Amino acid sequence: METSEIIKKVRKIEIKTRGLSSNIFAGQYHSAFKGRGMAFSEVREYQFGDDVRDIDWNVTARFHRPYVKVFEEERELTVMLLVDVSGSLDFGTSKQMKRDMVTEIAATLAFSAIQNNDKIGVVFFSDKIEKYIPPKKGRKHILYIIREMLDFKADSKKTDVRGALEFLSGVAKRRCTAFVLSDFYVRSDFLQTLTIANRKHDVVAIQVYDQRARELPDVGLMRVVDAETGHEQYIDTGSRRLREAHRRYFVWRQNMLQETFNKSNVDYISIATNEDFVKALLLLFKKRS
Repeated sequence: METSEIIKKVRKIEIKTRGLSSNIFAGQYHSAFKGRGMAFSEVREYQFGDDVRDIDWNVTARFHRPYVKVFEEERELTVMLLVDVSGSLDFGTSKQMKRDMVTEIAATLAFSAIQNNDKIGVVFFSDKIEKYIPPKKGRKHILYIIREMLDFKADSKKTDVRGALEFLSGVAKRRCTAFVLSDFYVRSDFLQTLTIANRKHDVVAIQVYDQRARELPDVGLMRVVDAETGHEQYIDTGSRRLREAHRRYFVWRQNMLQETFNKSNVDYISIATNEDFVKALLLLFKKRS
């Protein structure tokens, strides 16, 4: 992609997503994610109704009466975007490709974050860590992130969510809010890694998928290629049995994903490329408020 074309696309995405962040998400983002990070402030004497888990046993032993730790909301958060850049994102049969929607969602979250004075960092991942952009503040930093998302070429076409989550746990020393943006076309279980990551951080999963993953159209013989493995074959979409098997497989995969996120206590939304991601994000924010 030429530099002038990239700049034009960056500007277009900025106008759209910055407007969404300012006009729609400002208050919802704050109430959904502020207060998740709490910092130690002081100790005071225990009062009836205080949580016994907040007792500071060292101070209590020194003064021979119970004292509790007082925490206050951290003034800023670190937000990490874990962005899937594998081959399967380069697919779309409706208004846009999955990668385009992931870019718009990530930009909207980034602008929402800096409006609340939060730092924003990015991890691009396939089946390896493709690129890490450390957290910073400011519009210039976000425009750099958007430009990278538009023009980034991954070395690998495969996906490994586990590796991305393990990298997050290693690189983010303090608690952060981490959005995993992916189609979650994974071939291995990542429940344990996700559970561990969500204990240390506040992990949120955002799945983007194409409607044809759910329903195949009846268009006769069709050539299909697995974007991650390169495997190619012809299928007969005129077969009702094949279309039904395709639909059942999608439902089974979604149920498995839902179970993984439920067991790991991770908030999760699923958005098709022909749907309005604004509505989905608002529902997510409302659920967390």
